[in-house]
Amino acid sequence: MTSCHSGLRVLRPETPYLSPVGSGAQRSTPDDELTIRVRHTPKYVLVAVAGEIDIATVAGLRERLVALAASGRPLITDLDQVGFIDAAGLGALAGAARLAAEHGVGLHVVCARQQVRRLFQITGLDRSIPLAGTLAEALQIMAAGAAAQTKADIQWSPRDPDVLRDALAALRRLA
Repeated sequence: MTSCHSGLRVLRPETPYLSPVGSGAQRSTPDDELTIRVRHTPKYVLVAVAGEIDIATVAGLRERLVALAASGRPLITDLDQVGFIDAAGLGALAGAARLAAEHGVGLHVVCARQQVRRLFQITGLDRSIPLAGTLAEALQIMAAGAAAQTKADIQWSPRDPDVLRDALAALRRLA
């Protein structure tokens, strides 16, 4: 059974992930497409993202992250296969982290790519969303509780609604 929304096809129940809508032929993911795979485990949900996260592709990611964050299960978002992320993508992650915190869980990001990690640091998102270089590291952080995020733990400042503007300004400074 399939359904189509936001340029992504959800395959249920046999395949618990999203894939780009296309002709159905096997092909690699072009740079301008986004693939989102979701794996549910007993202790967390892993969201593996591949492709480019930008204004053209962020709607599907935001929708999926919001639904998962509202489930009350800790989220780990793997961005290692993301070649590009803009302010819209950073905003989607920030919004999902906030929603996860409202539901008493956290959102962690796995990414070894220095370019993406630098964007988190420049925009300050690394102070709200724990970054890990590997999935194993993210799991250690979660298990240790060192970066556990709960509604009481997160200190969202009044600037948070402006996170997209600030992220965009940071991206422009890099150019």
